[in-house]
Amino acid sequence: MNDAATEALVLEKVSIRLAGRELLRVDATVPPGEVLTIMGPSGSGKSTLLAFVAGFLDSAFVAQGKVHLGQRDVLSLPAEQRGIGLLFQDPMLFPHLSVAGNLRFGLPHRANDKRQQVAQALEQVGLAGFEARDPATLSGGQQARVALMRLLLSQPRAVLLDEPFSKLDTALRQEMRTLVFGQLRAAGLPTLLVTHDEADANAARGPIIDLG
Repeated sequence: MNDAATEALVLEKVSIRLAGRELLRVDATVPPGEVLTIMGPSGSGKSTLLAFVAGFLDSAFVAQGKVHLGQRDVLSLPAEQRGIGLLFQDPMLFPHLSVAGNLRFGLPHRANDKRQQVAQALEQVGLAGFEARDPATLSGGQQARVALMRLLLSQPRAVLLDEPFSKLDTALRQEMRTLVFGQLRAAGLPTLLVTHDEADANAARGPIIDLG
């Protein structure tokens, strides 16, 4: 779905401090299609690391190091130009837009055949014919599927996952893990996952950094 997704995400000597105390230090390369899992308890700096990479780190934190995506210096770019997609605990669908409207929002402005791309995306995740649905009428699992496809349609070059399965019921979690990781691998996207759930890390089938 994303021809540009063939670059590694490199975190070089990344260090994040709060009030003079180092929360974490990460030195890692995430190849295309691989998921690097960052595990640790609350307060260990997992989500703060994602905020640093994505470009919205709170000013209370002090970060050092380099982040590259292919040959691009990510940190030199504003957040909206970094080419990094995010999935959070909540799907964060726009309530005033239909399912199709949410997916069209993810598409680049220059995209052609938007209606066809939306239809194909929905079919890909078992939601064919859901274009006109109000997001509020969808189940939690269906909302998560729409959020995933909106992310992929935006053609990111890398993806950050912030506890994306934690609010799903147990029956849905494994299904969504399989879907999300399968889609990201197929798209060749380097991915950073932060979680405290070992089952997430096992499903990602990639290297793990434990901050515990």
